[in-house]
Amino acid sequence: MPPFDVPEGDPFGPHNLPYGVFSPSGSRERRVGVRLGDQVLDAGAAAAALGSPHHALLARPTLNPLLAAGRAAWSEVRAALTSWVTDPAHRETLEPLFHPLSEVDLHLPFEVADYVDFYASENHARNVGTIFRPDAPDSLTPNWKHLPIGYHGRAGTVVVSGTDVVRPSGQRKGPADPAPVFGPSIRLDIEAEVGFVVGVPTELGTPVALGDFREHVFGLCLLNDWSARDIQAWEYVPLGPFLGKSFATSVSAWITPLEALEHARTAPPERTHPLLPYLDDAAPGVEPGGYDLRISVAVNGHVVAEPPFSTMYWTAAQQLAQMTVNGASLRTGDLYGSGTVSGPDERQRGSLLELTWNGRDPLDLPDGKRAFLEDGDVVTLSAWAPGPNGTRVGLGEVTGRIVPSV
Repeated sequence: MPPFDVPEGDPFGPHNLPYGVFSPSGSRERRVGVRLGDQVLDAGAAAAALGSPHHALLARPTLNPLLAAGRAAWSEVRAALTSWVTDPAHRETLEPLFHPLSEVDLHLPFEVADYVDFYASENHARNVGTIFRPDAPDSLTPNWKHLPIGYHGRAGTVVVSGTDVVRPSGQRKGPADPAPVFGPSIRLDIEAEVGFVVGVPTELGTPVALGDFREHVFGLCLLNDWSARDIQAWEYVPLGPFLGKSFATSVSAWITPLEALEHARTAPPERTHPLLPYLDDAAPGVEPGGYDLRISVAVNGHVVAEPPFSTMYWTAAQQLAQMTVNGASLRTGDLYGSGTVSGPDERQRGSLLELTWNGRDPLDLPDGKRAFLEDGDVVTLSAWAPGPNGTRVGLGEVTGRIVPSV
């Protein structure tokens, strides 16, 4: 099938056009690509062939120059790409510049500057609180409804989908153990999340207001923040996650621009506590900051959960405001994760910790029971969002295979 003839209803049709970085078969050269159906358009080569003024942004080995160019440039480039792949006049010129998706190597699409992970799902936070603090009067910590809780992660271990995840080792100590032991994690878990990619930087000391979210954030992707629950449980008091999280964070090879998700925008859940002005998204003139993303979590090809992103209490705009309200600066390529996405139902929980209730109720998979991940297990996150005229906008999947500790 010619690359332009995308089947009707394809979630990667011209209404989507996510960005990635690829190498053609037999080449090590990295190029910016745009996905159309099961094909990848060499965006830089297309810009050169059509004499586009955006050639300098697209003929690069990473998305960072495009990310830094700002919202006006993002809109112009997207409009140009849409025209290129839908106007029959361009077919003869562009057809040789498409590559089958199955014949390219996909790379981490941008250079990650900093990585921050949040804890924004009330359902997830209540489940975790109930598991670990069953006698507490409230499963949420006292600050949870007042600010998006987060922690500074490790940018150097963000990896692209398809990268194997080596089982981490570290100290662990169970409640009844007399002393800690060292060894591979035996409670390896997933966290189904959405990652937001920052384009336009800020100066140190300059907070980003809620209304400026779309001026700085280029797009989003699926994200799996792998978690070693046993290592984390022993180390996290009093400063929070460290080795139990920093060994790997997997992201999609495709970044979906926010402009492709206009029809997926939705209001977040009702606020139950008054918010300070810098976080108040009920204030006049503030746009709804939620996104209706339907996520699926599969272990070894078997779907175990379908978390709805629309239930997230804290929005990406509020997270960005919180991340910068102290004056912390943004850099092009900053990545921040939403935190585990979990809905109110059992089949909507975005971690094995919740799905198995800390291992008490193992999942019954076709290849055996799972409380936590075993070596050889393959975890795949996929998602879609409502698009124009009843279409679906597909998000690039995130896949990772667990390999034994070294």
